[in-house]
Amino acid sequence: MQTVPEGLFIVFEGGDGVGKSTQAKKLADWVAGQGREVVLTFEPGDTAAGATLRRVVLDPATGDLSPRAEALIYAADKAQHVYEVVLPALQRGAVVISDRYVDSMLAYQGAGRVLEPERVEQVARWATQDLLPDLTVLLDLHPERGLATIEQKDRLEGAGADLHDRARQFFLDLAARDPEHYLVLPARTGVRRLAERIRERVAPLLSAAAGTLEP
Repeated sequence: MQTVPEGLFIVFEGGDGVGKSTQAKKLADWVAGQGREVVLTFEPGDTAAGATLRRVVLDPATGDLSPRAEALIYAADKAQHVYEVVLPALQRGAVVISDRYVDSMLAYQGAGRVLEPERVEQVARWATQDLLPDLTVLLDLHPERGLATIEQKDRLEGAGADLHDRARQFFLDLAARDPEHYLVLPARTGVRRLAERIRERVAPLLSAAAGTLEP
């Protein structure tokens, strides 16, 4: 993995329909207001190559895919995303805020598709050059409630309740193993209150990162 001493990497994770995009945008606006460069991004699909991969893996017209093929498509998207977007931004000292990252692959393609989590993680970590977030914000909600807000479901959103239940539990298990680097919040706390609690957790990280930029 390349050395990234100055930037700050924050990831939003959780099930579909929990409000990750809303909170990522709110945090990005707040960080920008603190005078820091911020890169708001997402997975899968926030590169030219990734957009093609996203269409393949999420379009219901794709039909049945081997779980391994699906995992490898997500890994390819992440590899390009880190190479093209995330690492360059971190290396110039930016705050990168991503809607989904490795945990989603572990939860959905590992636990959800019932592949070996350890093997999926090996692939994911290799693809992303072992780059870990400084903080992962996990917005937790029963999958049935989150999916109910989505009218036209993509290929993964429509994959069945069992997959989403397994994914949710795996997200929680990941957070429980490393509480120092996770902030777990109930997704239906209220948009404003969630944003406040996220800022409270991010503020000291932002201050520490800013200190590394000083001569």
